[in-house]
Amino acid sequence: MTGHFSSLVFIMLLVGAAGGVINYCTLSSRNALDAALLRRCIMLGVLSTFLVPFVLSLFGSTLIVDSEGDPANLLNYVAICLTVAILPRFFLANVSENVMAQAQATSEKVDMLQYQLRQLQDELLPLIDTETEDDALVELSNGSGTAPDELDLTSSNVLKTLGCGRFIYRSLPGLCQESDTDESTMLKTLGFLTLKSLAGRIGGRKGVRWYITEQGRRLISASA
Repeated sequence: MTGHFSSLVFIMLLVGAAGGVINYCTLSSRNALDAALLRRCIMLGVLSTFLVPFVLSLFGSTLIVDSEGDPANLLNYVAICLTVAILPRFFLANVSENVMAQAQATSEKVDMLQYQLRQLQDELLPLIDTETEDDALVELSNGSGTAPDELDLTSSNVLKTLGCGRFIYRSLPGLCQESDTDESTMLKTLGFLTLKSLAGRIGGRKGVRWYITEQGRRLISASA
């Protein structure tokens, strides 16, 4: 019986190590040898095989006793040990796949949140600029900058339309309809006003929108 016990221990050590090597070859994608991963896989495989007698006893199996002097039962025991030694590979593979999938999903969510944050920042900056006093704008009240009489009738009309509507960010069709101006003229006028820092444009979730700057509001007030 002692010799049979020693044989079973040797089988579990050998089969566990073999299962660990199989797991290493399956899990490792590197060409170079990863000694640390190989040791962990072999150790895990050996420890797994030593659970086989306990599991068999829980199910009331007499395979260990019957395997003494019976090659068929001994081979069955070897097959069970090898199966148990290889099982951690499936667990580790599933865990790694789940971790990678969750990491990818988290990365995509972070990228989306950063994109939405940049959009929100672009939309809020004109509001912040409007409510923040700028020393450079004082020059306008001192006679420098764009004077009201420098704007033609169309530019003045478009600037007033930007500043007097109930929306802060205006669409091109809405501006054309409210100011009774065609799109080509409107685009040229908006480009001129943007060049003069009287108007600005942002690209939001709903497309390109136009807004009046604080300097444009001061110019409207000065011409009133």
